Amino acid sequence: MEPAVVSRLARRLEPLHSMIYFAPEVGSELGELGITHPRAQYFAQRSAAMGAVGPGVVAATYYNFNPGLIARFVPGVWATASPADVLNARLRAADGALRRLLGSAVSSRECERTSVLARRATEACRPEDRALYAAHADLPWPDEPHLALWHAATLLREYRGDAHLHALLGAGLTGLEALVLHTATGRGFLVEFAQATRGWSAEQWGEASAALRERGLVTGDGGLTEEGAAFREGIETETSRLSTAPYASLGDDTDELAELVAGLTRTILAAGAFPDGVFASGSTRTPASR
Repeated sequence: MEPAVVSRLARRLEPLHSMIYFAPEVGSELGELGITHPRAQYFAQRSAAMGAVGPGVVAATYYNFNPGLIARFVPGVWATASPADVLNARLRAADGALRRLLGSAVSSRECERTSVLARRATEACRPEDRALYAAHADLPWPDEPHLALWHAATLLREYRGDAHLHALLGAGLTGLEALVLHTATGRGFLVEFAQATRGWSAEQWGEASAALRERGLVTGDGGLTEEGAAFREGIETETSRLSTAPYASLGDDTDELAELVAGLTRTILAAGAFPDGVFASGSTRTPASR
C-alpha cells in the first residue's frame, strides 16, 4: 500500500477521534470529578489508559508539549480522580459528543459498518514500542457501534502517532522543533494556538525556529523552504510506512472504509466538532507529533 494512501486514510479517520479534545461533554464529565482546568482535563483523559503515570512518561509519549507545563498538572491530577474514573468519564463524553455531532447517523448502517471495518483494521496493529497505542489497546471494547468506532479510531490514531515519534527522532527533531515545523506547513494548528496549548514561550519558539532556519528547513517568515517541504514529506512518508499494517490488512475493503469514514467525518465537521480559529486554512488535521 502506498504511503500516500495510508496518510489519506488516517487524515479522514482522525477527526472521529480528535473531536474528543474539543467536545464540551468532556469538560462536563471531568468537571464532575473535580478536574476543571482545560489542560488538566486534556492530560488526564489522554494519559489515563497508562495509569497514574508521572510527568516524564506523559512528556515522552506526547513529545511536543513543554515538560514544565505537564508537570503543573501531572501527577497531581491523579489525586483528584483515579485513571479508571477518568476513562469512564471520557467514554461517557465520547458517547454524548458523537450522538450530538452525528445525529441520526449515530445509529445508521454506515456507522455500524464503519465500526466493524475499523475494528478489523486494529487487529493488525502490534504493540512493540508503541506506548500510547498499547495502553489504549488494553482497554475493553465498547459494545455500541459508535463507541466501538471511536475506540478503533483512537487506537489507529495513537498507533500512527507512536510511529510518528519514531520518524521524528530519526529525523533529529526535538518535540518543539517538530511542532514548529508542523505549523510551518500552514495546514495544522495556528502558531498562537500551538504555543498556548503546548506551553512554549515566544522566546522558546523563536529559538527552535532559528535552529530550523540554520538547517535550511524554514524561511525567515516561518514558512517551509523547498528543502524543508521535502524533509517533512519524508517524515510523513516514514510515518505512513510504519503505520501501513492495519489498513493493508483490510485488502479490498480499504476503499469502503475510506468512503464510509469520509461521510461520517463530513457530518461531524458540519456539526461544528472543531471551533473556529484553531486550525490554519480550515484544516482539522491535528498534529500526529502530539
